[in-house]
Amino acid sequence: MPRTKKIGSAGKFGPRYGTKIRKLALAVDKKLQQRYKCPSCGAVKVKRIGTSIWQCGRCGVKFAGAAYSLSALAPPAEMKASGGVEES
Repeated sequence: MPRTKKIGSAGKFGPRYGTKIRKLALAVDKKLQQRYKCPSCGAVKVKRIGTSIWQCGRCGVKFAGAAYSLSALAPPAEMKASGGVEES
C-alpha cells in the first residue's frame, strides 16, 4: 500500500494527471467527506448521501443542497412558508 500522507485520497491517481488536478481532486474529496451543521437542529451531523442530497444524522431530516458542499443551501421550509425572517 503506497503512503498518502501528503496527497491523501488523490494518491489513487499515482503520478498521472499532474499535480494541480490531483490537488483539486483532493479538495473536492475533503468537501464531500466533511460534516456540516444541520439547518433545522443545529447539530454538526449532516453527511452527503447522494448527489446534492444531504441528511442529518441526529434529526434525520433530508434536504437538497449543492453537489459538493452544503454552502449553497436554500433556507429551511419553515422560513419559506412564513415568507422570510420574522422581526421581533
